[in-house]
Amino acid sequence: MNLAHFSVATLKTVLLVWLFVLALLAGTAIAEVSKIEGQIFQVQKLKPIDSELNVQVGDPAPDFSLPAVHGETITLSDYRGHKNVMLSFVPAAWTPVCSDQWPGYNILQDIFDSHDTIILGITADNIPSLHSWIQAMDGLWFPVLSDFWPHGKTADAFGLLRGDGTTERALVFIDKQGVIRFLHVEDINIRPPLEIVMQGLQSLAD
Repeated sequence: MNLAHFSVATLKTVLLVWLFVLALLAGTAIAEVSKIEGQIFQVQKLKPIDSELNVQVGDPAPDFSLPAVHGETITLSDYRGHKNVMLSFVPAAWTPVCSDQWPGYNILQDIFDSHDTIILGITADNIPSLHSWIQAMDGLWFPVLSDFWPHGKTADAFGLLRGDGTTERALVFIDKQGVIRFLHVEDINIRPPLEIVMQGLQSLAD
């Protein structure tokens, strides 16, 4: 589905479809997080944003190579020329909002595929912690990368490393030329709305 081909006349229909998807997403995410509810660390409300961006729309995305939970090392620039990328930075494994956010993207895989876009999930946790967390969530379709060492180096390059060593909750959309087309830093205490994800995907089609 390419939103760039929709006319204004069909906007209401599109919005109704996305409202349905949003409701489905919320229900799915709640079901997923309830499976591991007793294992999740309950955090206090945190400062919404605790960093300053080093990048902006139109900038080339800082390149990086990070180890993935499934064993290989993934380099951002390897996608250049053939794949759009959504970077999803989240603060920490085994926390409530993060455990709600990423499983919710599982039902959106077809939408990402239709926009020729891969998600790269990034957090400053180490590989063993991320492995057990993903297993508890019954898996994710996209790679999850560890920015553990040098600690938070990739998040810091984007200006997304918080003072406590965790990352912001942020989405960065990068086109096939390696250029940032959309970015959003969310209040760390809440999940980015689906509408933000769709705006990011649309920016790649413009």
